[in-house]
Amino acid sequence: MPTQPVALFVEPVQHNAEPTSPALQASSRSPSGLTNTEVETLRARFGRNIVDSTPRRTWWCTLREVLAEPMFLLLLAASAVYFLIGDATQALTLLAFVMAIVLLTVVQSHRTARVLDSLRELSAPRAQVLRDGRQQLVCAAELVPGDVVFVDEGARVPADGAVTEAHELSVDESLLTGESVAVSKAAARDGLEDADVPRSMLFFGSMVVQGQGRMVVTATGSDTTLGRIGKSLSGISEARSPLQLETRRFINRFALAAIALCLFLVAAYRWRSGEWIPGVLAGITLAMGILPEEIPVILTVFMALGARRIADEGVLTRRMSAIETLGQTSVLCVDKTGTLTQNRMSVRVLFARGKLQTVDPATQSIDETYHELIEYLVLASEIEPVDPMELAFHEAGRVGLAGTGRLHTDWSLVHEYALTPELPAMSHAWRTPELDHHAVACKGAPEAVCSLCHLSGQQTRRILDQAAEMASSGLRVLGVAKARHSHADWPEKQHDFEFSFVGLVGLLDPVRPEVAGAVAQCKAAGIRVVMITGDYPSTACAIAAEVGIGDGHIMAGHDLAAMNDEQLHEAVQSVDVFARVRPEQKLRLVQALRDSGHVVAMTGDGVNDAPALKAAHIGIAMGLRGAEVAREVASLVLLRDDFAPIVLAIRMGRRIYANLVQAISYTVAVHIPMIAATLVPVVAGLPPMLAPVHIVFLQLIIDPVCSVVFENEPERKDLMQVPPRRAGARLLSNRALANGAAAGALFGVLVLGLYIGLLTHGHQHLFARTLAFVALVVGNVALIFVIRMLAMPRRRTRTPLRNRYLWIVLGTTAIALLLLLRVPALAQLFELAALLDPRRHV
Repeated sequence: MPTQPVALFVEPVQHNAEPTSPALQASSRSPSGLTNTEVETLRARFGRNIVDSTPRRTWWCTLREVLAEPMFLLLLAASAVYFLIGDATQALTLLAFVMAIVLLTVVQSHRTARVLDSLRELSAPRAQVLRDGRQQLVCAAELVPGDVVFVDEGARVPADGAVTEAHELSVDESLLTGESVAVSKAAARDGLEDADVPRSMLFFGSMVVQGQGRMVVTATGSDTTLGRIGKSLSGISEARSPLQLETRRFINRFALAAIALCLFLVAAYRWRSGEWIPGVLAGITLAMGILPEEIPVILTVFMALGARRIADEGVLTRRMSAIETLGQTSVLCVDKTGTLTQNRMSVRVLFARGKLQTVDPATQSIDETYHELIEYLVLASEIEPVDPMELAFHEAGRVGLAGTGRLHTDWSLVHEYALTPELPAMSHAWRTPELDHHAVACKGAPEAVCSLCHLSGQQTRRILDQAAEMASSGLRVLGVAKARHSHADWPEKQHDFEFSFVGLVGLLDPVRPEVAGAVAQCKAAGIRVVMITGDYPSTACAIAAEVGIGDGHIMAGHDLAAMNDEQLHEAVQSVDVFARVRPEQKLRLVQALRDSGHVVAMTGDGVNDAPALKAAHIGIAMGLRGAEVAREVASLVLLRDDFAPIVLAIRMGRRIYANLVQAISYTVAVHIPMIAATLVPVVAGLPPMLAPVHIVFLQLIIDPVCSVVFENEPERKDLMQVPPRRAGARLLSNRALANGAAAGALFGVLVLGLYIGLLTHGHQHLFARTLAFVALVVGNVALIFVIRMLAMPRRRTRTPLRNRYLWIVLGTTAIALLLLLRVPALAQLFELAALLDPRRHV
């Protein structure tokens, strides 16, 4: 609907002096903002609006890190030993493998980096900008000087700019000044020419803590105040997650074991044969077989690709550590409006002068009795509504008051009292051309409006009973009041007006159709769903019953306020619905649930939700209606404000973790036969079974299996029918570690038995090595299926092999092995016999 003029907002005033920037000149002339053509021209001149002191990761940096890995250092050392003993063929072969593996690793690393970069792009700050006369939501990096930008409470200022409109605007500039006290802002008195006054400037990186405003961008990127002092908003590195620390300790233990065994093997070879260099080569081979260098790659790939998969389902991962925590979630705290409901409100029930009307959603016809109620409801609403509830009020006024003379487009808003946690009601004061006083309209929680009207106890009870009856059918209920003000000065608080009660309004926000099923999934997975809402208790109870949350037991915010911490800890064990909860009480609830041993995920969208989002194990910000500060402290951001993606994210988090356990189990299992095949023959005084080139061939199988095959493994059928894993549980339990080690040891014994048996029966070393190596490759492949089988639920459910990457790896391995056994030149490079060469039998 058309917006109403607001006297409080000051339009930029033109002067004879031209603004210093051509962009500002264009913006000050045009109320519709820049055109797309002007934007492209300015972006070519000023660049992207990015402040980042961290240099972008280059191919050379990645290559240097890869070459510093122990496995590649060992390969280079083995090549050097071969050169020393005069075997240039083997040395060059190993160097060729080094180059191939380095190339594959660098490509995989950059593929992962691109995924992470795309996720960072999605999580980049956004800005509401006026271009070509339309208000658009764009990435803040695309802003240019001259853009007209709207800033609201909870948003981070996306560039330096001059304030042209201010509405109770306060900004936290502690990032720049170190001062935590909010700074009030006002529009420049003389338009953009007064933009050098600090009170009329907004600075990149500061946070809007109250009010609304509009600014014209004066500087972007490195030209901003933040850019000039060398700060960086995007170069903040994450601390290592518990999973990363655990795997690092796991690898370090393997490394210590590798060093000890290698020294032992070198000494044993020297003692048995009297030679050092072959012993060093055997030691290097053993070290290559022991080191599980795949694990860091597995973690990086699983987390990055997992984050990409979750983003495809509508959930953006801002902190990778959240993925490993998703599977541990035991309590999910959600808001009602927009999460469980559709956030598409419409006025359905009106109460005024003792009468009640149900509004037909098709016609939205409103009886004359309720015209004054709708009139003051619209006057108490935002001028340019964005919130669905405010939009519903304006729509009711547009349709219901058409032709009545109660839509006051010629009135001007001159004063406003904002809604606060202490008084959940807001008031607008209007200058009226035809009246000798200001009209004041108020709307808010029924109990707050009754308090402002100074009603008697009996009158208040009658109104609140009516509100409770309306709320019991799932309506959100607000009270409306009116007052008149004839004095020049404005009172400090709303209680100083002489309000009279006008009526009640009930809004319907339908429940999302998929919510009940998603809640049922959570229950089956052992996850409690807790509703925390600021709405009326009767409304919350009706919605909770409809979607299957709780057992009808509900607790209100005033009850929470009266509880000490011990009582609250006891209450959160049994209560699943909390209504009339203030934002600061959400933090207490999250802390109480955490202290009770739960892993808590929580949704939030406002500035006041930020502490609770940060306190939760997994903070989930609402991406469409959420404040920027909520997005910044959250671990996950919903790309659509809906409950279903949260459950999907938990499901995928469980799948990612389960597949990660399989990949690590396979890594442990597959290294044991390699260790045994390297160590035992040398200690037993037999010819070495494996050389470094054999380990390299095996690594070419193991790496894609770990990082691709298991990452694409389909989820178990019972994934969401088992309780969440215990907080602090190890990546590999003792049982999983023992199962993997036992499977690997069994295959190791079979391979060694074959090798030793062939040598004992007089077969040549080359023939025995070839058959044993083939058996080792087959064993590595067989271990994939063994690990998959061990991961299946105990119930006898058959899981079809839907993993196409598994078959790709198996086919590639079979072809490579076939070539090794058929092509003599390749067999010679690998010190094997070409057993399938047709000429061998001629």
